[in-house]
Amino acid sequence: MPGLLRGVARTAAIAGTATAVSNRVSRRQAGRWAAQDQQGAQQSYDAAPPQQQYQPEAPPAPPADEMDAKLAHLKELGELKQAGVLSEEEFQQQKDRILNG
Repeated sequence: MPGLLRGVARTAAIAGTATAVSNRVSRRQAGRWAAQDQQGAQQSYDAAPPQQQYQPEAPPAPPADEMDAKLAHLKELGELKQAGVLSEEEFQQQKDRILNG
């Protein structure tokens, strides 16, 4: 029975983390689309056509969101370990999977 409870708790933690990450990605993408729509609408209302200038590509998004998600997941794993749901070995395996994957 403890093994079943441990598996259920691990699955719940992973599913919760995946849901949180998915929601965050969806909100960020919706915000980007809204900003692009607003810029497009603003440009169409301008009387003078916009001058074309060279604009360097935006640097890739910093991995801060990814790191935040990893830290949150590690925190959840630590809480599960402290609660006795995960053994030290299971904790290390999951931690390695998060940090290296």
